[in-house]
Order: sequence, then C-alpha cells, then structure tokens
Amino acid sequence: MTFQQIDKYLLSKDGATFDYPFDDKVRVYRVCDKIFALMVDEIPLKINLKCDPLYSLELRSLYNSIESGYHMNKKHWNTVTIGGDVDDTLLQELIDHSYESIVSKLTKKQKQGLLHEP
Repeated sequence: MTFQQIDKYLLSKDGATFDYPFDDKVRVYRVCDKIFALMVDEIPLKINLKCDPLYSLELRSLYNSIESGYHMNKKHWNTVTIGGDVDDTLLQELIDHSYESIVSKLTKKQKQGLLHEP
C-alpha cells in the first residue's frame, strides 16, 4: 500500500482525524484526541500502530517488518515497515486492531459521537 492508500484507510475510520503535533513530517491519526497511528511519508514507509502487548510479541516473532514501536511505548506499540513481509490484508487488520483498542476504552458518549451521520 502507498502512503495515500493507508492515509485514506485510516481516515475512513469513524471519528478519525489527523494533525502534525511534532513536526511537519509525522502525521498523527487520532480518534477522540487519542492516538491510534503515526506515519511519515518517507521511504521506507513506516507506520506505528497500537497493539495488545501479547499480540505484539507474537507479531514481532513472525514478521521481520514488525518491530517494537519507534519512539513509542515498546510494550503497546509496533512499527510496521510497508513493503516487507506484511501484506495489505494484515496491515489493514493491524490498523483495525489499533483503532479498536482506542475506541474500546472510550466512554459511551464518545462512542456515540463517532458514528457518521447519514
């Protein structure tokens, strides 16, 4: 996947927004002001995603292109290098997992505010 394709997928999530709080390169994706992904449009393309700690360890042992989160809490974040041994389907699953890990901790009122209006 390209930066644009991943960006589009990230922003398709209910309530997803982005900003550049650190500099003009690191694009931070949030839901209800809570970070669920970070990405830089550089080569090689990398994305940081939140992940269950045990699942993180399993993924890191199975995939060369998944490492502990760069500049993040190594227990809860992974860095995925795009174009390696993680295919697009798994990448989307990891994005979904990251997003859901944040949404699951939101209040009922916050969750209701995420739904797209018809």
